[in-house]
Amino acid sequence: MQAIRHKHRERRPASFYWLALLFGLFVLFLYGPVITIFILSFQGPEGGLTFPMRGVSLHWFAALRDGVGDVDIWGAFWRSVRLAFAVTVLTVLFSVAAGLAFRRRFRGDTAVFYVSVASLIMPSIIVSLGIGLTFRLLDNGVKYLASAWGYQSFADTYTTSMGLFTSALGAHLTWTLPFGLLVMFAVFNRFNPAYEEASRDLGATPWQSFRHVVLPIIGPSVVGVAMFGFTLSWDEIARTSQAIGDQNTLPLELQGLTTSVTTPVIYALGTMTTVLSLSVMVFCLFVVRGLGRRRVN
Repeated sequence: MQAIRHKHRERRPASFYWLALLFGLFVLFLYGPVITIFILSFQGPEGGLTFPMRGVSLHWFAALRDGVGDVDIWGAFWRSVRLAFAVTVLTVLFSVAAGLAFRRRFRGDTAVFYVSVASLIMPSIIVSLGIGLTFRLLDNGVKYLASAWGYQSFADTYTTSMGLFTSALGAHLTWTLPFGLLVMFAVFNRFNPAYEEASRDLGATPWQSFRHVVLPIIGPSVVGVAMFGFTLSWDEIARTSQAIGDQNTLPLELQGLTTSVTTPVIYALGTMTTVLSLSVMVFCLFVVRGLGRRRVN
């Protein structure tokens, strides 16, 4: 009797299989292009940009190592890594600080919140154009003041303040900070202040309470914010396009190569960037898992 009941419970309606098929097609739609690029990056030396494959080799990864024409791929790669790292650090610091600040009501907190997340609903290219225009106006102001104060040689040689860690950094933060803020707001909305109160009763200072009580509890979420910051910055194109100055990041170089490179080396580059993003995500998952085990112990 129990076996019959168990079998009856396992019987699924036909809609389950149709929905499973729909979900499978959705996953294929999402990851099919990535899988295709990954496979084609292992073409043989005579391979092209489409199927069927002509041999299997690491030829195009070797070609990528030697450079792609006149494009400084590895220079763009390290610029993107440095920028993504800076964005990650600032996103974590600002998000955690804002989460702590918003635990208590203050005048204008609602307006500050909406201003902070407003860039999520703005078209990325408009944000990039606005930042680029702001820095051009700033450059004109610097040249004007230098000329007015008698520093004509400086005004003649001055080019622009736009760069990797000025305009580009600000453009990326308009994209990563709202995600980090939303994550930290959700975390602190569920945070039980009794833990902090207990640490204060035991004589802990505010800094000790944060370091030894609050931070270990919110640690997995902080790691998640860091992962958001790195991956979103690493792949960003639109917000960087008008705000980067004269040095491109890797995604911009990759976008430019799509119109000129006709070999699978571009697929090898796409595979490399994707593997790096996935490696960061896997690393963050292991860190979160380690923090969870430490918290339990």
